[in-house]
Amino acid sequence: MKTENISDWLFMMLTFLATVFGIVLLSALLVMTFYEAAGWLDIQFLTSPPSRFPEKAGIYPPLLGSIMMIALVGIFSVPVGVGAAIFLEEYGSGKKITKIIEINISNLAAVPSIVYGILGLGLFVSTMHLKPGIVLVGSLTLTLLILPIVIVASQEAIRSVPGGLREASIGLGATKWQTIRNVVLPSSIPGILTGVILALSRAIGETAPLIMIGAATTIFTAPKDIFSPFSALPMQIFMWTDMPKEEFLYGLAPAGIVVLLAIMLSMNAIAIVLRNHYRKKLRW
Repeated sequence: MKTENISDWLFMMLTFLATVFGIVLLSALLVMTFYEAAGWLDIQFLTSPPSRFPEKAGIYPPLLGSIMMIALVGIFSVPVGVGAAIFLEEYGSGKKITKIIEINISNLAAVPSIVYGILGLGLFVSTMHLKPGIVLVGSLTLTLLILPIVIVASQEAIRSVPGGLREASIGLGATKWQTIRNVVLPSSIPGILTGVILALSRAIGETAPLIMIGAATTIFTAPKDIFSPFSALPMQIFMWTDMPKEEFLYGLAPAGIVVLLAIMLSMNAIAIVLRNHYRKKLRW
């Protein structure tokens, strides 16, 4: 018994030390990034296009391109992903074909992102003859990338709804679709939102798929619509790290990283607020 207690104590200490080490390392990286970016973050940086002169360079075109792209990704992925999860969990549960589909979806969630870039190039550019490097093609490609994540997270959220709620709804005379719409979906929204925001956070930081579909590394005009050429924040940051002047690597690139982190944290904050709002309404 004493040996087991010692083993448990050692395991707890190791996990605690690993957690502390990770937090300290991450905090140090964040502090260093913010320190290097402090002198470059201003209105001029957010509203100006990229330039070969560091003091004139800005991030407005790739910033707008990332915002447009991630908005479209959300519009495309949420209905399709949640709809697929509802079908698999509520209508296809227990069937062999459903189990095969779920296994393949789980496998697709682990496929490298560059493979989705090749898929997007072949499907949307070569087959559908859309113009490469436009906002629409980038959004559709990243939608394919995050769909497995959205589906799996939505399935877990739907599965967590107590069966008694379904039985009570059906017992009161509601149809299956009415039960799903009025009982299951409202109860699973917090979990679905968590999965969606994690998927979108991954999508906004991707670079390899965008390179494959021909997105510009640097662009000097902001996209006007979904058929305009665009660049994204991660691609612009990567471009700055390869510039010869130190100001790009130790000033503009960290500033771009801070802007990207701010967007991701804002997305997470919105999701947390919405999740808590819906959780307050749920009292099982």
